[in-house]
Amino acid sequence: QVQLAESGGGLVQAGGSLRLSCAGSGRTGSTYNMGWFRQAPGKEREFVSGIAWRGGRTNYADSVKGRFTTSRDNGKNTVYLQMNSLKPEDTAVYYCAADSRPYSAGLGRSESDYPYWGQGTQVTVSS
Repeated sequence: QVQLAESGGGLVQAGGSLRLSCAGSGRTGSTYNMGWFRQAPGKEREFVSGIAWRGGRTNYADSVKGRFTTSRDNGKNTVYLQMNSLKPEDTAVYYCAADSRPYSAGLGRSESDYPYWGQGTQVTVSS
């Protein structure tokens, strides 16, 4: 059983920064790809970023590229999302998600690529 817990959300002014954390438990996370998604009010959940199990490969949605950075500390079984230059349109509940396939070569952008999900953390960016 895999449990994921996000933290670090909050209220920030436009142009500010936040760092989200996602702590995993229940299995060794260092061999699994991880993803970040978000869901704004009235909208579908969307892909934000992904990071491969080795940590050296990442991908990002165009809307956050250059502003957000995802990283991981496999020793702590934790994944991070550093969010800079935040905009009001970044307001959403942010979720981390985990792949179920160890050592996967694919780094997915779809919700279906990640069967395990955290409960989400709210990020609100004021203008």
